[in-house]
Amino acid sequence: MFDIKWISANPEAFDAALAKRGQSPLSASLISLDEKRRAIVTELNSVQEKRNTSSKQIGQAKAQKDESRAAELMAEVAGLKDRLAELDASEKALTEELRNALSGIPNIPLVEVPEGVDEHDNQPYFRPNESEATRPAKPNLHFAPKEHYELGERMGGMDFEGAAKLSGSRFVILKGQIARLERAIGQFMLDLHVNEHGYTEVQPPLMVRDEALFGTNQLPKFEEDLFFVPHGDSRLGLIPTAEVPLTNLVRESILSEGELPLRFTALTPCFRSEAGSAGRDTRGMLRQHQFNKVELVSITTPETSGDEHERMLTCAEEVLKRLGIHYRVMTLCTGDMGFGAQKTYDIEAWLPGQNTYREISSVSVCGDFQARRMDARYRDADGKPQFVHTLNGSGVAVGRALIAVMENYQNADGSISIPSALQPYMGGITKIGG
Repeated sequence: MFDIKWISANPEAFDAALAKRGQSPLSASLISLDEKRRAIVTELNSVQEKRNTSSKQIGQAKAQKDESRAAELMAEVAGLKDRLAELDASEKALTEELRNALSGIPNIPLVEVPEGVDEHDNQPYFRPNESEATRPAKPNLHFAPKEHYELGERMGGMDFEGAAKLSGSRFVILKGQIARLERAIGQFMLDLHVNEHGYTEVQPPLMVRDEALFGTNQLPKFEEDLFFVPHGDSRLGLIPTAEVPLTNLVRESILSEGELPLRFTALTPCFRSEAGSAGRDTRGMLRQHQFNKVELVSITTPETSGDEHERMLTCAEEVLKRLGIHYRVMTLCTGDMGFGAQKTYDIEAWLPGQNTYREISSVSVCGDFQARRMDARYRDADGKPQFVHTLNGSGVAVGRALIAVMENYQNADGSISIPSALQPYMGGITKIGG
């Protein structure tokens, strides 16, 4: 969410940044709304001051036994009280209207983000002296590769029909060695990020309040993508990603600069309604209502968030390097970036069964966009409260990593070889199925 003071001071820059997102200019309407609100606040303060003055004069008039003057002042104070109530209601309504308007505006992209309309305008990303050759190679399969669901169903480890009987479409039951492999992948990634990348493991609630969802910009814009359950007179939302509880760990707090950066990771189920995805990826596990994911979240100072973004990308990439999965990194264009992101890298794993790349991780820096929604701050070297910067990324999606392992390590007889990094988590097993 944006600071209206910054918008007022930089209207042209704000509108130009929104234009890169395909948004219409908004600064004039937002500034006008804020000016109305500030005019109400000015009048409210003036009326309050007048009421206080008149209230004191009532006492003075009564002390001087000037009942006529006292009655006149009392009538005036009563009128001022009514006016204060009107102004207060107007100020609250305008504040809420401005807040709602600001909360529906996407984050503005960093200057280096490529402009574009959709995924076709995303750009490959390589660090200096890095090339495709520095990443794991594509598997050299001498047979027609199958998709993951064909492999999983053949060995009896993926049951989509059974899941549909229990829960409907976009669910799966994993069994036997496939279920164990999925568990092994999640534990491997969690251990990697905790033991080698310095993240603190968290086991967060899977249901959160609306305020938490607002803080990480799922609400109000993406309410239809969420699942809710009744909770007393209110409701709780099932988390669409552990980004929500992990980032909100610092909500409504003021940290010391010495505490930063904070780095959290969690392996949790995630729940998404997949609104708007009808007809897309209906076969297999690529797009599910329930899936497991290892999430990475960092809380930093503004000066270090750019470097932290690169670090987080490296942490997520390491998962695929250890698994020996070929991948590419794409810098998302302005039209394909998520609502709360300033800049996003997508890691896309190679899937031989589909003969294409599919996203397995998104790594985003959000600046102070979420921090303002959460009121998450730190004290700088001068002791002045400043908003933190937040970052989040998949480290990585467990179900999609399972798909990548199955398709890249499949054999002609339908068996699946186990990557060496996962063998300790599989009790030393080197192959399943076949």
